[in-house]
Parts: sequence; structure tokens; C-alpha cells
Amino acid sequence: MTLRPTQACEHCSLRQLCLPMGLPQNELWQLDEIVQQRRPIEKGTSLFNMGERFDTLFAVRTGALKAVLISDDGTEQITGFALAGDLLGLDAIHSGKHPVSAVALESTSVCAVPFTHVDDLADKLPTFRQHMMNVMSKGLAQDESVHALLGQRTAEQRLATFLVTLSERHRARGLSPERFYLPMSRADIANHLGLTQETISRLFTQLRKQGVISLHTRDLEILEPKSLHNAAGVTLTSAASGA
Repeated sequence: MTLRPTQACEHCSLRQLCLPMGLPQNELWQLDEIVQQRRPIEKGTSLFNMGERFDTLFAVRTGALKAVLISDDGTEQITGFALAGDLLGLDAIHSGKHPVSAVALESTSVCAVPFTHVDDLADKLPTFRQHMMNVMSKGLAQDESVHALLGQRTAEQRLATFLVTLSERHRARGLSPERFYLPMSRADIANHLGLTQETISRLFTQLRKQGVISLHTRDLEILEPKSLHNAAGVTLTSAASGA
């Protein structure tokens, strides 16, 4: 996939999500020099595959991807969804190989940063190094949230928590937390939450009939945020840690 220079980080609308706040101008210029942008990844295409050698970190500019873990028997488990502003590849640093595949849910564009350069920057720029540590820590917290989500919760709580989490992720991006598009299919949501597609469809219908949400194809509107929060059985703070 051909690389070309990206729009300067300084002017990117997602800067506050994938870069540390208050990064000095001279440090920002150093980061600009190594960031590259890949041409759009079409829906269903992999950005990288499970088991491939890790050498690049990616920041999602537009679109969305799903992280897919493939078991020895070929069973696929969706471990998470990456939205604009999210970083991909941090979970491969330890082993040097990607533990999951990243598959585009729609036409998606990313910024690519060779990891050798990231490592050098982390040594030179204390602000950037601290930011990377914070991002990795957040990733661990998200993994813990997923395990909790798939553990003790009922099917209704799982879906409600998932929607509340997406709502908060959109809020963090300066977008509407109550009206947004679902880039993932019902089958993807079901797989991620450990439920059947039929159960997901039934729960969406139930939430619509209760007046909690409005859903037209994949355009979602949360009509009663408090009711959705109550259905999730979690606080907004804990739900906002990741989907």
C-alpha cells in the first residue's frame, strides 16, 4: 500500500485524541516528519493480519476497523472496534507480531508511523513518551472492561453498556453522543458481546419499543440516555473507557 505525506498533525482535527495535549511546537514538527498516510483501505480489507510482523503504529483518521482474533479451530472473535482517533498496533510491541487482524468496516484512512521512529521519539520527547504510556495503560483498561462486559452481565446489560460506551467515545471526539452511525453490523456486535445475532436484533427492538433509542438501519439516536445508562448498570465514567 503506497504511502504519502500526511496532513500536518498541527492541523488535524483528531490531534487531541492521538497526540498528547500541550505538545511543544518543536516536538510536533519532529512528529510531522515521520508520520505518513496510507491510501484508503476498502471495506473488508485488512490493515494488518494476525501473526504478521509488527513494524508500524497506525492512527485511524477516518472510518472504523474491527480487531479480530482467530483461534486454532478458525473461530473468529471480535475483540474491539477502532474509531477515528484510535491507535492500532500497541498490543504487538511485546511479541513483535500482531495478535489480532484489523479489518476495515468501511472505507478507512490511517496515519502510519514506523515504530523505530516512535521509539526514537519517545527517547527524545518526554511529553510524547508519557502520552504513549498513557495510551497503553488505557488499552489495558479497555481489555479489562471487555472481560467484565462478557462475564457477569446479562445480554441486555452487555448491549446497553456497548452503546453507552460508543456514545462516550463520540463525545470525546467532539461529536454528538446521542446521534451517531454504527459502522459495525449486528453480527459484529453479537460476536463482540458473545451473543447471537438474533438476540442483538431482539434487544434493539426492545430498546426501540421502550423509547430508549431510535434506530434506522445503522443510524442510532439515544432518546433516553438515563434509561440506557440504567439498563447498562454501569456509571458513565466506567463505561467510557472503551468498547
